[in-house]
Amino acid sequence: MSAAPQSEFRPDDVYIFDRMQVDDIDEVMRIELAAYPHPWTKGNFLDSLYSGYEAWVLRHGTTRLAGYFLVMLAVDEVHLLNITVRPELQGRGLGKLQLDRVAALARERGMGSVLLEVRPSNLRALAVYERYGFSRIGLRKGYYPAAGNRREDAIVMRLPL
Repeated sequence: MSAAPQSEFRPDDVYIFDRMQVDDIDEVMRIELAAYPHPWTKGNFLDSLYSGYEAWVLRHGTTRLAGYFLVMLAVDEVHLLNITVRPELQGRGLGKLQLDRVAALARERGMGSVLLEVRPSNLRALAVYERYGFSRIGLRKGYYPAAGNRREDAIVMRLPL
């Protein structure tokens, strides 16, 4: 499947959140593989759905996926496990739109904060999270797989609600 022309997506278009379904996973995987050098596997997504995690897709209109996110509810916080925007749509505010939805879900469930991990090399995501109000609270050494059979640290960030 080839990437859609950018003109297909306009800022005034309608974007709709919907719960992720098993039928969405193939398109989610196409986006995941295009977005990351070390993507989640299909099994990661299916396990998350079967575990009852909050898994949402952002659709352009009623059909095409523009992005998705998955969160795990803990005692008093939401752990953002994965948030992704289709690569050709990045930089258009869709990540912020999804973070708004994550924060709203957390508040609806009485959670006090949102926690996430991000690669130090993912400068774009770091900038989005910091602009949104997340603070760096820690470092997980060797958390992510990296090129050359190495590991990359994870910056732990929290957004108080």
